[in-house]
Order: sequence, then C-alpha cells, then structure tokens
Amino acid sequence: MYLEGMAGHRDEQNKRLSTHINGYKAMVPNKETHGEQEARFSNGGCEVTEGQRDLEDQTEVVEAARAVTDLKEEDAGIPRRSSIIKDGSRRGRDRKKTVSFGGMQSGRKISSAQGCLSRMQEGSEFRKLRPGLRLYSRYFLLEAEQRAIRWEPSKKEAGKARLALSEVREVRTGRNTEVFRASGVAELVAEDCAFSLVYGDDYDTLDLVAQSPEVANIWVTGLRYLISQGPGAHTHSHTHSHTHSHSHTHSNAPSHTRCAEQGGDEGRADLQLSWLSKEFSQLVAVGDGSKDGGSLSVNEAAHLIEKLSPGVKSSHVQHRLHEILRHHTHSQTPPHTPPHTPPHTPHHRVSLQHFTQAFHDLSTRPEIYFLLVQFSGNKDFLDTKDVMRFLETEQGVAQVSEDSAQEVIDRYEPSPLGRKLGRLSLDGFTRFLDSAECGLMDPLHAGVCEDMTQPLSHYFISASHNTHVTEAQVPAVSAIGGYERALRLGCRCLELDVWDGQQGEPVVSKGHTHSAMHTLAPPLGFREVVQTVGRMAFQAGASQYPLILCLENHCSVPQQRIMVRHLHEAFGERLHRGLLGNEDGQLPSPHALRGKVLLLGNRPLPEAQQGSGGGVGEAEEITQKAVGSVSSRRVPLCPELSELISLVHADPPANNELPCASGPCCAVTCLREALASRHAAERGPELVELAKRRLLRVRPSLMRVDSSNPDPLGFWKAGLQVVALNVQTEGATLDLHRGWFRRNGACGYALRPAIMRQQVAYFSANERGALPGVPPQTLHLRVISGRCLPKPRGGGAKGDVLDPYVTVAIHGIPADCAERRTHTVPQNGESPVFDQSFQFQVNLPELALLRFTVLDDDFIGDDFIGQYALPLDCVLSGFRHVPLLTAEGEELAHARLLVHVAMTERRGGGKAHKRGLSVRKGRRGRHYTQLQELGLRALDDVFKMAAQPLRDATDLRENMQEALEAFKELCGVSVLANITQCVLTLGSRVAGSEGVPLLLFDLGQPYPTMHPQGALPDALRKITSVYHTLMQASKAVMEESDGVTSKILQTHHRAMEFHEHLQSVAGKEGLKARKLNRALESFSWNITILKGQADLLKHEKMEVQEMLKQLNCAAETANLSLSTGRVRAARTNQDSPDGGIDVW
Repeated sequence: MYLEGMAGHRDEQNKRLSTHINGYKAMVPNKETHGEQEARFSNGGCEVTEGQRDLEDQTEVVEAARAVTDLKEEDAGIPRRSSIIKDGSRRGRDRKKTVSFGGMQSGRKISSAQGCLSRMQEGSEFRKLRPGLRLYSRYFLLEAEQRAIRWEPSKKEAGKARLALSEVREVRTGRNTEVFRASGVAELVAEDCAFSLVYGDDYDTLDLVAQSPEVANIWVTGLRYLISQGPGAHTHSHTHSHTHSHSHTHSNAPSHTRCAEQGGDEGRADLQLSWLSKEFSQLVAVGDGSKDGGSLSVNEAAHLIEKLSPGVKSSHVQHRLHEILRHHTHSQTPPHTPPHTPPHTPHHRVSLQHFTQAFHDLSTRPEIYFLLVQFSGNKDFLDTKDVMRFLETEQGVAQVSEDSAQEVIDRYEPSPLGRKLGRLSLDGFTRFLDSAECGLMDPLHAGVCEDMTQPLSHYFISASHNTHVTEAQVPAVSAIGGYERALRLGCRCLELDVWDGQQGEPVVSKGHTHSAMHTLAPPLGFREVVQTVGRMAFQAGASQYPLILCLENHCSVPQQRIMVRHLHEAFGERLHRGLLGNEDGQLPSPHALRGKVLLLGNRPLPEAQQGSGGGVGEAEEITQKAVGSVSSRRVPLCPELSELISLVHADPPANNELPCASGPCCAVTCLREALASRHAAERGPELVELAKRRLLRVRPSLMRVDSSNPDPLGFWKAGLQVVALNVQTEGATLDLHRGWFRRNGACGYALRPAIMRQQVAYFSANERGALPGVPPQTLHLRVISGRCLPKPRGGGAKGDVLDPYVTVAIHGIPADCAERRTHTVPQNGESPVFDQSFQFQVNLPELALLRFTVLDDDFIGDDFIGQYALPLDCVLSGFRHVPLLTAEGEELAHARLLVHVAMTERRGGGKAHKRGLSVRKGRRGRHYTQLQELGLRALDDVFKMAAQPLRDATDLRENMQEALEAFKELCGVSVLANITQCVLTLGSRVAGSEGVPLLLFDLGQPYPTMHPQGALPDALRKITSVYHTLMQASKAVMEESDGVTSKILQTHHRAMEFHEHLQSVAGKEGLKARKLNRALESFSWNITILKGQADLLKHEKMEVQEMLKQLNCAAETANLSLSTGRVRAARTNQDSPDGGIDVW
C-alpha cells in the first residue's frame, strides 16, 4: 500500500510538471527564431507594473542589466552587462498555492517540518543564478520519495535537472557564495530571499532566489531537516507512524514518557498538547463538564485561549471556534441526512481537539517557528545548548551557562514537561521574544546611567514652553494640568508667565492684553501652580535632578513679595539661593544640585561678573526687562526676589550676534526659533563652543499659534541645550523629544556627545560626511512582523480591517537622516509579516534617533496606529520586539513589532561588549587620515610626528578587518556574523567520512592554530590560509597597538601645550582674521583626529581580545579542539601528503 501510494504521488507530480512544461513551451518563443524574452526579477515579492508587463511581452532580446535595474528603483544607473536573463515564469496560467503569513486567521500556518515538506512537494518558482549574471526562472519540486529536488524547464536531460539530497553538504542562507558575490546582481537581491545549496566533493553551489522571504524560509527549513535526518528518513518514519497508528492510539504509556523518546515534530507537538490538555482538563473539572464528554462551551474555550495567548482578540477567537465546530458538524453528518437531524457532537461544545486546533490557528507565528529551527539544529524545540548559542551569538549576552539557559526555559516555557526536559517549545520561544528580556532598548538606560557630575552646560535639558497652556496659543486655555503633564513627561524646565492678579494675588497667564482678547479660561493662581509643582517635582519615581523654573515676571513689587512668600512655602529648603557658578567658572553639576529648584529670570549681576552677554539686568537700577511681554517696558525688581534668581536671563545682543563666550556662566541666552535656526545653519561650531560653558535656550516662534513644535534635533545637533516645546501638542516632534530623553532613564537630563564636550574638538552639525575621530556605523535592520495592531483611533468608519505598513526613520545630522518603509500587508492587523531589511549609514550615532511608525495604508480619517522612538546608541542587537506607543506616549497593550538589529562599522571600531565583533561592509581602497597644516611652523612640526603612527594605526585596523571579512566569506556567513558563528558553521562542514573533523584548533596557544587531519579539498585549504592571515593580523594588533597608541597620544599632549597660547603664537606668525580662524579650526581638526584614532586602536585591541575568547569557546562547543598530545601526533605521524601540516 505504501509503494502504491508513493507511485500515485509520483504520477501526480509528473502530471503537474507536464502541465508546467507545456505551459512554459506555449509561452516562451523558440530561441532560434524569436530569441529570449526579458524577465523582470522579483525581489522579495515586489510587484511588476502593467507597463513593464507589456514591455516584457513585446521585447525578445534585451541586455541583462536593464532587467536587473528594475529590481529596485533606487538602484538606477548601474552599468549595463551583456548577459541575458532567461524567463521561465508561468505567466498567464494558474499558479501553485503560495505561502502567505498575512492571510486570514483560518489559513494554513506552518509550524513543523512536515508543513514545509508538503509545500516543497507542491513546488515553488525560483530564480536560478549562474556565473556571469545569468538568471533563469525555474520551477523546483521536492520528489515524492524526498530524496532529491528537481527543476523544470531545463536544457538538461530530465534525469540531470535533479540534485540528490545525499550530495548536499550545506544549505547556506543569504548571498554568501562566490557566485553571488562575483555577480553584479548580488547587491540587488534581497538577502532574505537568497539561499544556496553547497554540494559535491568540489563544493559546487546551486544559488537560488525565492520570490519572497517566506518561500525561502520554507525551503531552507525543509532541506536542512531532510539533510539532518538522512535521505528518505522522514518518509520512512512518517510511513511507520501511519502503519502503527493503532498501537500508538491504544498505548497506555503516559504522554511525557513518549515525548522523552521522540523528537522533531512529535516531540514539540507533545509538549504543546500536554500543556493545553492540562489547562483544558482543569477548566472542564471546574465547570463539571463530565456530562458533556469533557468539553467546554464556546465562551469558556474562548476565554481560556485569551488567557493562554494574551492579545488575541475575543471576536477572532469566537469566530474561529464557530468555524471549526461548523466544519466538524458537516464532516460528521452522513450523506442524505435529513436537514434537521441533530449533529453527533453536542451542539456548541468544544472538545480538546477543537480547542487545540483553534489555539494553533490563532497563536502560531510561522516567522518565529523559522527562527526557532534556525537555531535548534532542525528540531522543533530549543534545548539548553541551543538557548546558550542563541543568547551568545544573536542576543549578545556574555557568560551564558547551561544553568542560565535552563533559567530562561523555566521562566518562559509554559509546558511543565518542557521545563522538566529542558526544552523551549515554539510557545515558550514566542513568549521569550515578547518578554522584557528581548526588548529593543537596553535595560541599562531604563534608569540614570550617564555621568551626572559634569557641568550643567554639558547636558541637554527637557523643557516646556508656555507650560500653563493646554491647547493652542490662540485661544490660550490655561489649566493646572499643563504643569502636571509636563512633569509626568520628565520636563525639568518649566515656564511661569506671572502677572498682577485682580485680587492682590499674582496669577499665571498669557498676559493681560492677550488674555483679555483671546483667553477662554481664567488665569491660574500663582500659589496653586507652585504648590502643584512642589508636590510633583521630586515625588517618588520622579527625577531627583534640579528643576528650572523660567520666571517671566511682570508683577509689581508688592505682588513680587507675595510671589517670594509662595515660593518659600512651596519649595522651602529646596529653593536655591544665589547665582550659580564654581570657582573655575563652570556651572555646578546636576548631581551637586539634586533636589534643588533653580529660578531663571532677570536680576542684576555683581560688577565682577559683568560682561558683554547682552541684556543682563543693570545693577544701578534694580529693574528688569519684561521678558516676553507685548511691550519692552521695564519693571522694578524686588530685592527679595532678586536674591532667589540662580540663572540670569540674557537677551542676545542687539545686532543678533552670538553673545560673548567670556560672559558669566550663570547667564542663559534665550533665542527665538528663527534666530537660533540661522545661527545653527551658519555658525554651528561657534554655538558648540559657546555651549560648553553656558546654557542656550530656544523658544518656539510666536507664529506657532497652533502650538506646533520645531524639530528639536535641529537645535540639539548645534549644541543648544534647552529646547522648549509645546508638550501639549502630540506628534512626531514630541515623540522624538520623549525618545531622546529615554537614554538616561527619562530623568530630564541627557549628556551631550563627547565631541561636544571636549576642550578642543572639531564638530559641525552640517557635515555631510564622516566626522574626524568618530567611526561611522551601518545599521542593519530587518522588520520581521507585527502583532496585535489596533485600528487607528480616528478610523472607526473602516471597522476592524487594517492594511498596515511600517516606516523606519533615522533622525540626526543631515548626513544621517533617512527614511524607509515596508510593503503593505493587506487586511491583517493581528499578525502581519513584513520581513524586509534595510541599511542606514550613521556618521554620528550619539546624535541619532531611531523611530518606528506603524500606519494604515487604506485608512478613513486617521492612519496612525503606533510609534516608538529611541536613541540609536540605546538599541540592543539581535532579535528584539518594539513596544508600540500611542500618540500620547502610552503603551499599546500587546502591540509589538519583531525586528532584527545589527550594527557594523564601515571602517573599524565598534562596541564588542554588546554588539559583537564589528566588521566592514566591504573592501575599499585604504584611506589614511590626513592632518591639516596650520601655518605655524612650531606646531606643524609637532603634528608631523604623528604622520607615521597614524598610518600604522590604520594599517593595523584595516588588516584585521580585511582578514576577518575574508574568513567570514569563506565560512559562508554574512557580514553580520561573529567569530562564534563562523566556527560553528565551519564545524558542520569539516566532518570527515568517519565523523572525524578534517580541521582542528590547537587552543593551547595564545593565537590558536588550525591543523589539518588529512587530505583537504581546495575549499578547506583556502580557509586554512585565510585563518593564518587572520591570526597574524590579530597578533599584530595585540602586540603593536599599545606602542602606536602611545606615540599618537604623545603628539596629542605636546600639541595641547600650545592651546592656551595659540592665538598669541598665531599673532607672532602674522596670522589674522580669516587665516587665524582657519588655523584655529585646523588645530581643532587635528586634535580630534589624534584623539579619535587613538581611541579606535584601543577599541580594536579590545575587539581582538573578545574575538579570541569567542574563538576558544566556539571551538570547544563544536568539538574542534585539539589536545596537546594530539597536536604532537598530528605533526609527526601523518601519512597523507597534507596530513599534520601546521598552517603556520
């Protein structure tokens, strides 16, 4: 019976192939008479326009580069190639079923290897890549016996267009073969759609590109499973299970015993079934369901599914349960049954079988299943070693042990049997990825994590504008809730616009004239405002760092004294008295001012602190300018209030120039939006220098009567610390503001980048390229899927249907700003799968923000679903979930995005402690950093001393990166992989005929050597040669970097000795005006280069140390370690020509 069934299956496949071939011949014209039609290559499911289809039908022979260019619109302009892309697509005829994870909840979802094999036997269309940029459309099938794959149409004989799985050595994902790298199409093919089969003794490759990442995942998973099980093993085991189905059905052995003896699909299924059976039985027992044969009502089953799978919509659960019951009723009804005959199963009762089917359909996430099998060695669960490998190689967790891996399983595996066996099932893995441990933001930044002992001017400060206004500026509606909201958002700089009240009490409002004309609400009492602020400013859970109150005082002297009394009552000892400033002329630190309230306003300065700051109150007349008033009248200043002012408001000079840098540090220059924007664009470096000693504050334009906000990053990148925003207005600007201050526990203070704080450093916010001394990075971001996306708040007319897509944007300096979007997933808000990858070049990561936005493509009224923004240097690498927030910043229940993040260096450097090893994106011509001449002979001679050390530093880093990149290429892993993944991949490839590895590592040496254990094929010979180069480069970095770094820093120290007297030295050399400014700028450039290159080389040494640690651990894990005794034997007792040769 089995053979007859297999023969029938083969006949069905042959008919399918015959239909496919006939359709192909009818469509494709004869090559000799008509040439070959152009094919538009499908990149990950990108659609072809109608115009392009017409052009394809009319064109017979075209250059291949034109078809390649159509892959992506942004890749236009690629040089043409002469090869031909051949099309074997089945256009115009019915296609096979395609896999869509974005379908209805009732659709088939893959969560087992058997599901993958079934789809493979149905067949899929791929693009086959050949050397020389030749792409052929082919239809691939897994044969019925599951021993080989074959493809049609092909010029080869029917028996030759076939690859036996017994010949396949490896299934390699991505564009990681020589054919992909050598062809011009490689960079235009989506990484997630490409995979290769490495086969034969010569390590030949079959390079394929799927039409979507889902299809690629299915084939990679199925092929790896078949290879690991052995040819035909799955077919026989599957048959065996059917042959003995009755014995399994009537077996009295407990389920956990059978699970312990089984693996693969059955092992995972038993873990889930044992868990669901227990939960189901407990609820049946509580509800006394014995009389109904151990079943539940639809409502009871729905509530249980919602409990076990939080986030699933109740309406969807109910709908799916009714569908299953309806289908079961129809299947159980015999033919010709009278229409009113009651069904065999109790009406509207859910059995365990129905319950498990509904749970699987609603809760299974195929994209997570494919991740699980990728790290489990083709099992349907992760054991402790798999969990360890996942945490180390992908999540960047250091020092993982089997005990800590078991703790992860104990926390997230829902099945008691799985916890007992040390197995993390698909349900447990899904819970783990949705947990706080896999959040996108580094938990280190959930609290205050930055150095808070720097001067106050070295921090960005969260600030609110017109805090009392709760809506638009016109009409100005004032409410105490404005202050409460600002404090809850973490603002540490609030505004109080104070006027004389009619009842003898000062009030907070927009002003008498403005209030009479436009205000709809009465003014706020000053006492009520300060009492509210005093109660909330330092309460438990709030920031304990100083609160700045910008006092815009328009009151008469009597009411000023009342203000003083209310301030003392509200703040008491927290109220700081006297001007801020240390003996060294710097502002105190936030740490020194913890729990203090600082008043910012107008007051006279002592004569010793008078400077040309512009607009500082005069000492002779105890008066102040009415800041922000309609007229520029001056009002008397109460001495008692003057003593409480800690920071002095300073208007910009009358000619709109920048204030003098030598002014008092307690003076705060307040700039209007337009003037600040102009200075940021034209005089950015000067602003950065000025902000090193004093605070600069920006207020929105008076024209923003709707309370809209400017982009705060435009001012932060120019060094301005206090950018006041209308926090009552939601939108992208406020999202960026909230995200920015997440970097330091949302305490309202964020340390400025080091390049903005260093005594001498070159920085321009308007740079369009890499900054000196700052290593540019590449962000690799893959948006995998979404979950539980709610409908837009204003989109009620559309119902529950969503067509979501995701935008990903980088906000930072102009060179870094970019935005990308995914494709739209139609009619799926529950579990849309996007699976698209993007790359962003980031020149200054410390000033970059990453923002996700989820929108509805086919919306009515409102398209906003959710958003999340955070600083780029707070992002963790690996597989992470992104919690989506509302426009108000509140977290949406269960709404998530699943992403994969990796950061790589474009030219050395990196963050090994949490991002793994950094690599270059590709080989480039070597670029040596050049220092600039100042025109000062003595100083130029000092800088020339660093020329050779700088070249040596570049060579050490570049040699290391090039060797590591070459080793990764030969190991067949992506540029994002670390050395652990290289060695583990190599371990599966070097197994000999008798199971003995052909290559082993001698870990008894500081730089482990690689030893052949017999004759090696050419592919492995190349690996040993490149590994030797890698170890040589590592040794050079470890042994030479300290000396080179020391020479660079010596030059840096000698040059800094000129800093204090640089202008006088330049004057003696006759440099004036423009030449003097150029010399000062060149000095800052050179100092930045020296400091940056020294830091990069230090970091390179740390990375090499980390790499060697990973190499030792990975070799032990992969059983590729060679003992000292075996090293001697390998060196002396090898009979083969290559045996025992030390690759050193």
